[in-house]
Amino acid sequence: MKKKFAVKKIINIICLLLMVGILCVIPQSEVQAATVDDDQIAVPEERTYINEPGSSESREDLSRLNIANNLTVTTYNDGNGEVNANLRILLTLTMIALAPTLLIMLTSFTRVIIVLHFTRAALNTQTAPPNQVMIGLALFLTYFIMHPTLTQVYEEAVVPFEEGELTQEEFLKAGIEPLREFMYRQTQTRDVKMFLDISGEEWDGTLEGISLAVLVPSFIVGELRMAFMIGFVIYIPFIVIDMVVASTLMSMGMMMLPPTTISMPFKILLFVLADGWNLIIMGTISTFY
Repeated sequence: MKKKFAVKKIINIICLLLMVGILCVIPQSEVQAATVDDDQIAVPEERTYINEPGSSESREDLSRLNIANNLTVTTYNDGNGEVNANLRILLTLTMIALAPTLLIMLTSFTRVIIVLHFTRAALNTQTAPPNQVMIGLALFLTYFIMHPTLTQVYEEAVVPFEEGELTQEEFLKAGIEPLREFMYRQTQTRDVKMFLDISGEEWDGTLEGISLAVLVPSFIVGELRMAFMIGFVIYIPFIVIDMVVASTLMSMGMMMLPPTTISMPFKILLFVLADGWNLIIMGTISTFY
C-alpha cells in the first residue's frame, strides 16, 4: 500500500511540474486601449426605424426594418401585380391538403361514384371495372359537370385576386359563391329545413339566408338520396334477368347450379346491346341540369 501511495504521489508531482512549465512557456500579452482622436471617431449611421403600425405611405416604407418591431409581409412580386411566389406556394399546398374534402363534399363526385358502384354491383362482375378505372371515370365526369362552375370561380375570384383587386376575404367569398349556387340548385328544400330546424336558425327562402354550415350537409344528403334512386332504377332490369334465370333453372331441375353464374353473361350481353355505359353516363349527367 505504501509503495502504491508513493507512486501516485510521484505522478501527481510530475503533472504539477508539467503544468507550471507550460504556463511559463506561454508568452504574456498586454491589452491596451487604443487611443483615437476626437476627429477620428465615426458617428454610426442611424438604421433603426421605429414607427407605428400603418404609418407607412409607400412600399419603400414597408421595406425598411423595424417598423414598430412587426414583420410585414407584402403579397406583391416586384411591383408587377402578381402574388409573391412563396405565398403562391403556400396557398397551393393549402388547397392540395383540402382538395380531397372539397372534391367529395362540394361537387358532383359523390353522386357519380355511387351510381358507378351500383352499376358494377348490378352487373355482378365483382372487380370489373376495377376501382382505379371507376374513380378515374368519376373524376373526369365530375370535371365535365363542374367545368362551368370552376370557370366562374377562376374568372371571378382567382384572376382578380392575382391582379390585386381583391383582398383575401373577398377572394374566399367570391370563390365560394359559385359553389354555393351549384349546391343550392341540387339541394331539396326539405333537407335545408331539416338542418335549419336542428340548428334553430330562421330562413327567408333565399340562398343568401342559408349558411354554408347548413347548405353543405343538405347538399350531401340530397346527393346520397338521388344516387340511391338512380341505383334502384339500374337494378330493375338485372333483377328481372336473375328471376328469369332462376325460374328456368328450377323448372329444369338444376337447383344445384348457382343462378348468378348463368345470369351474369346475359346481364353483360343486355348491357352491351343497350349501350349501358352511354345510358348510365348520360342519365347521371342529365340529373345536374
